[in-house]
Amino acid sequence: MTTFVQRTATTAPPRALTPNPRFTRTAAVLGVIGALVSFAGSWNPSYWGDEAASIMSAERSLPSLFQMLGHVDAVHGTYYLLLHPWIQVFGTSELATRLPSALAIGAATMGTAMLARHLFTANVAIVAGLVFAVLPRVTYMGAEARSTALATACGIWLTVLLLHVLRQAALPTTSIRMRRGLWAAYAVLAAFGIYVFLYLVLLIPIHALAVWLWAPQANRRTLCRSWLVATGIGILLAAPVLVYGLAQHGQISFIGRRPQPSLLTALVSQWFVSTPVAVLAWGLMVLAVVTVFRSRGRLRAFGQSARPGLIVLLAWIVVPSSLVLIGTWLITPMYSERYLSFCTPALAIVIALGIVGLGQRWLQAGAVLLLLALVAPIYLAQRTSFAKDGSDWRQAAAVIAAAAHPGDAVIFDDSVRPSRLPRLALRLYPSAFSGLKDVTLGMPFQQTAGLWDTTVPLASVSNELADTNAVWILQNVGSTEFVGTAVRDLENLGFSHAMTTTVNRTTIIEMTR
Repeated sequence: MTTFVQRTATTAPPRALTPNPRFTRTAAVLGVIGALVSFAGSWNPSYWGDEAASIMSAERSLPSLFQMLGHVDAVHGTYYLLLHPWIQVFGTSELATRLPSALAIGAATMGTAMLARHLFTANVAIVAGLVFAVLPRVTYMGAEARSTALATACGIWLTVLLLHVLRQAALPTTSIRMRRGLWAAYAVLAAFGIYVFLYLVLLIPIHALAVWLWAPQANRRTLCRSWLVATGIGILLAAPVLVYGLAQHGQISFIGRRPQPSLLTALVSQWFVSTPVAVLAWGLMVLAVVTVFRSRGRLRAFGQSARPGLIVLLAWIVVPSSLVLIGTWLITPMYSERYLSFCTPALAIVIALGIVGLGQRWLQAGAVLLLLALVAPIYLAQRTSFAKDGSDWRQAAAVIAAAAHPGDAVIFDDSVRPSRLPRLALRLYPSAFSGLKDVTLGMPFQQTAGLWDTTVPLASVSNELADTNAVWILQNVGSTEFVGTAVRDLENLGFSHAMTTTVNRTTIIEMTR
């Protein structure tokens, strides 16, 4: 093992990041394809709880937003700040708010192809870009108004920048000013990435390994010191979000109420969703490892830096997931399948190595077509009306818009966890509730230090229904205790059941006098 590492360390470093303009254009085309794949149909599913947090936070005034971030969700504050001016211009429709994620996936697709090209060959890079664009985790985050797509783009381009910095800083013709500028850019982008998504700190050990393996041997110690300084500056710049994130770690305590994540979850659901896709992907990755490390004759098909490049990519896949899983098992809940989305570029490149490693063009084409056939049903399912956690708030709002009349009252089930509250339908689709009386609203979310509205019991505001002839109850399916209490209270006020409609996860009850 020791001999192997020593040989790897003396391997020629990856070629300088002076891309052929023709391949840069190819990578840009791949980026456009990646953006379009994620964007297509992204507007079909209704918003769900996490996206509700994004939209409602971005709708706040800046003073209200900063007040909230001081108490909760500081780790998402940068994303909310970026989304704030966007929705001022483009609105809060699903199409508008999910478009930035699709664009981020386009950037990440291009970055994946660029990194693959400068570690391996053009064939590997093109296949890597295409594989990345269709991975189920990628097409999911590319159609969601959350920060994971932007974080993934930051992670891949930070790695591309690191490769560029290592090579340029080692050249004798590069001025001291240029070297410092490159390392400063690395520090700033690293800090920005951490602000966008805290878990990008898990790239630090991956980049440490990359510096050791990718830096020219003659300059390795100098470049390691420079990287440590730049990384330290990046962490210092990101210190506020790190401090607030640790202080607010209780907000993800809900993860502890979920079943403990298993190794199978990480191998299948985390990136691939279905077992057939996972089996194919892991099989191709095993083939990549065997081909690169065992088949000397095929190394020429991958490029001179194949071995050190693959080692770093494998670490990118394994290390962050392992740290989060072990931390969850031994310390405190910190695992969610979506939190490791930033590892998908490495996955795509290693899968591409496996596909190219098949050798024959017909085998390579067959593997790509098989992958597309397996991910297609997942892709289509991600773009159905209730794809986001079964959420049906847009459809429930449409029922209210069609049947309710100005002056009617509306009551929302408040017995479920905050991210599933039917009240969020009102906040996400307010036009459907125009003219209705929200009688149990205590304080609107914009005036609170938390994410959501505060409410008051129906019994305490029954006098507000004195001149109301119809009340609409939006209940989460299964919340029998809440609806039973609400119906009894309304019956005592002279209302009777008129209609019940169940959409998917929401039951709508009309009570009239």
